[in-house]
Amino acid sequence: MVATRYLLGVSTRRVDELVEQLGITGISKSQVSQMSKTLDAQVEEFRTRTLAGGPYTFLRLDALTQKVREGGRIVNVHVLVATAVNANGQREILGLEVSSREDGAGWLAFLRSLVARGLSGVQLVTSDAHAGLVDAVGACLPGAAWQRCRTHYVRNLLTTVPKNAQPWVATLVRTIFDQDSAEAVRVQHAWVIDALEAKYPAACRHLDESREDLLAFAAFPVEVWRQIWSNNPQERLNKEIRRRTDVVGIFPDRAAIIQLVGAVLAEQTDEWSEVRRYIGLDILAKA
Repeated sequence: MVATRYLLGVSTRRVDELVEQLGITGISKSQVSQMSKTLDAQVEEFRTRTLAGGPYTFLRLDALTQKVREGGRIVNVHVLVATAVNANGQREILGLEVSSREDGAGWLAFLRSLVARGLSGVQLVTSDAHAGLVDAVGACLPGAAWQRCRTHYVRNLLTTVPKNAQPWVATLVRTIFDQDSAEAVRVQHAWVIDALEAKYPAACRHLDESREDLLAFAAFPVEVWRQIWSNNPQERLNKEIRRRTDVVGIFPDRAAIIQLVGAVLAEQTDEWSEVRRYIGLDILAKA
């Protein structure tokens, strides 16, 4: 019961009140953590399971920070998370890892571990422009294209123009994604570059240099564009993780992070397996 309440995001104080109602006198945060270790076996099984649901055509990668005590200090570590669409058209969380840095070495080790467990058939990886991630994708997933998250990209692009011009530039860039064919997407991208060239040359260069990374989605069926051109679904997953981890605040060690986040992700994967397909099998077959 205590472990379940912990996973649901119930604070230690509220768990303490709950157990007192059951006749138990008090419970500390460390005791809650100890009791929650009953979940360790299930989490480890989830994290190390064979990835037999492939091919995993569309893969999303993202990371979020958590605070942990290490060496007598409180430091930030990065939780790397991989989510994919499996052969049944449903979303599946493939794994997580805790890394000291969100860099090429961390992503490379994480992707290699996923491949070793059976990750295959990836055609497109969607993510933000994390340092070293694109190189890691190229090394571990040869042949997979990279889609730069359009939401994060637009935020980065807007830093190149004055604040009063940002709404107009953002609206202009979004028209690229309002097209109904790959050819129209590229034509509109070129038109937007021309429209920006005179007044905002820095934004023009930024958009031109990011052409292939930003438009990778257009090589796939138009029916899946909204599901693959941004990392917004991953961001929503991150919010749910943070809702649970904010209860803890500062983790005592990395194992505790894996314990809680892993249990949350396993629970989410189970829920996704019971809902309708994220992408229809007929559409997935055309990808």
